[in-house]
Amino acid sequence: MSLPAEFHDIAKRVNNWGRWGADDEIGTLNLITDDVVREAAATVRTGRRIPLALPLHQDGVQTGAIPGRVNPLHSMVQINQELFGPGTVACSDDAVTMGLQAATHWDALTHVSHSGKIYNGRPADTITPHTRAQFSGIDKARHIVSRGVLLDVARARGVARLAGDHAVTPEDLSAAEELAGTTVRAGDIVLVRTGQIQVYLAGDKHAYGYPSPGLSIRTPEWFHARDVAAVANDTLTFEIFPPEIENLWLPVHALDLVEMGMLQGQNWNLEKLSTACAEVGRYSFLLSAMPEPFVGGVGTPVAPVAVL
Repeated sequence: MSLPAEFHDIAKRVNNWGRWGADDEIGTLNLITDDVVREAAATVRTGRRIPLALPLHQDGVQTGAIPGRVNPLHSMVQINQELFGPGTVACSDDAVTMGLQAATHWDALTHVSHSGKIYNGRPADTITPHTRAQFSGIDKARHIVSRGVLLDVARARGVARLAGDHAVTPEDLSAAEELAGTTVRAGDIVLVRTGQIQVYLAGDKHAYGYPSPGLSIRTPEWFHARDVAAVANDTLTFEIFPPEIENLWLPVHALDLVEMGMLQGQNWNLEKLSTACAEVGRYSFLLSAMPEPFVGGVGTPVAPVAVL
């Protein structure tokens, strides 16, 4: 089944292929310039740090619905072992096996493809079992520090959590921008709060994933018009799930990652940040969200921190 004309029409309007040159591998992260970072640092008023990552443990958000995307399996490989003889300093080591997108994470630009292509028009078959992502692997995204802006859609709509069938629209984003009292600008990292992660935090990982509110197919144009560097939210699927257009699965992924070259993140815990921003009446902050540089990776765990 081919992608519908509506998808291709939006794709043409948001496409960034060649914008930063034929060799570009980082897409909209090019918008995070030195000036953007200096301005981001100037948003810090109190120095309060708010972590946004979920804990990494075996009872994480994954349910087994996606093959291979396993919650962290954490093992001790040595415990208090005196490596250099009796009475010497003892060492403990551990190891972990996990899906790189198991918990709070960034999707690399190579996470999805469509019509046989990845970002910047490269062939999707440049991703192989041996080379992994030859282009636009997550290791290329090495400087994700910028101004963060929380678009608290749930708070703007006067609810604690959006309904499971709510597709976040451009109008929702604009209303949350008005609540934030700031204008989203080039190089910003936008965090969209739906409140959905409350379901997981309450102990129901299945209901957390499905049905889920999330971004509408109309939102990529809103981000493109503002030259947003990256977007993350507090859901498992990022976009509304099940999809708003029947049988059109993950269209927002394809528009953001493939067409626009814009990183997206999922499973970010924005609850404490929402409360803090409402308390101080300020929704912009310095955001550090550096990826783990897995060479050729199509995603990565991340432990983002907002500094108010």
